[in-house]
Amino acid sequence: MKPHVCPASHAGFLSTSLRRLVQNPEKILREFVLPGRTVADIGCGPGFFTLPMARMVGPLGKVIAADLQPEMLDKLRKRAEAAGLRENITYHRCGTDRIGLSERVDFVLAFYMVHEVPDPYSFFQEVRGAVNPGGGLLFVEPKFHVTRKGFQRAVETAERAGWTPGGFPKILLSRTVLLQ
Repeated sequence: MKPHVCPASHAGFLSTSLRRLVQNPEKILREFVLPGRTVADIGCGPGFFTLPMARMVGPLGKVIAADLQPEMLDKLRKRAEAAGLRENITYHRCGTDRIGLSERVDFVLAFYMVHEVPDPYSFFQEVRGAVNPGGGLLFVEPKFHVTRKGFQRAVETAERAGWTPGGFPKILLSRTVLLQ
């Protein structure tokens, strides 16, 4: 099956207040996104997680918002400007076959996007190379798109790429693993 990328036309659906009730970014990320850290939101879309992450890292931290679609990054830029958060967000357009981060990070969020990646092994390997020692990757997939067996295969792919599962945080409607 060919991966399908969620189009920018669905950006409004990705950032609703109803979603915030079900998947509160601050609650989900509070253990991982700390003041002063450099973190990455891969597949950031319109910034549902990026904006809260920018608040959480504070003025001394940085969020790298990475997405394949320039339209998503434009939507995020406008939202960040309106929220007064443009200073500690760096916008990065991914290539079709690589993320292409140029700096190391302390934490990476990959929320509902790995199932859209054509080569998950390369993705996990590239992210691992970008994460500082002691850092991690919160890998989250939607139950309505990714079966339990498919998620387990993805976790095994991450392990082959050098990651170790460090826990399985509970996130509503999701399959989740913290990779270290």
